Amino acid sequence: MARDPHIGTLGENSLHAALKAAIAQPGDRFEVPVDGYVIDIVRGDQLIEIQTANFAAMKRKLAKLTRKHRVHLVHPIAAEKWIVKYGPDGETWLDRRRSPRHGTVFDVFRELVSFPHLLRDGSLTLEVLLTHEEEIRVNDGRGSWRRQGWSIADRVLVDILERYPLAGPADFRALLPADLPEVFTTRDLADRLGESINLMGKMAYCLREMGVIEHVGSRGRSYLYTCGNGSA
Repeated sequence: MARDPHIGTLGENSLHAALKAAIAQPGDRFEVPVDGYVIDIVRGDQLIEIQTANFAAMKRKLAKLTRKHRVHLVHPIAAEKWIVKYGPDGETWLDRRRSPRHGTVFDVFRELVSFPHLLRDGSLTLEVLLTHEEEIRVNDGRGSWRRQGWSIADRVLVDILERYPLAGPADFRALLPADLPEVFTTRDLADRLGESINLMGKMAYCLREMGVIEHVGSRGRSYLYTCGNGSA
């Protein structure tokens, strides 16, 4: 993907830079200082931040910015990913294979648990981009033990496959399956959406904090929920 020469990078990874170029519009300003922070894109009176991972790291930043500004947060999730491996020198190509993991829009709740309350009043909006990516790994011995020492050197955008604008409670409510019972559990969500109960627990917590669903009791060890009045 060609990069706009006017878009700065400030040492960002390839994925971040490519997403910035993909969503840029004429008149946008890049890397603009606002209230002590450097903002990825300023579009009129809207601040646009691209966060590829770790929402917790920007909790304080967003809490401060949303007091006086409209902030739009863009987050990519790899729906299709190829893993490309290089030797310790970072240049010798070793292997390329498709990852069995296919991310979905619901994966955003793994990160959103850091600040779901910030989306209640409309000062913060979210957009999830389902992407096709390449993950570049280097066998340098410094990576996670889960990857047996392989480091993730970069993430490369191949394509944007689908966009989910989530501007408020109604958009989040639309993620709920249409055949949910009036009173439901995270097991009901997991069964209908094909996701893990752990992830659905995070989703339920976020939606409850946003006023999309309400906690109305318990059944054994399971919390019971119903759609809240603020979900229209």
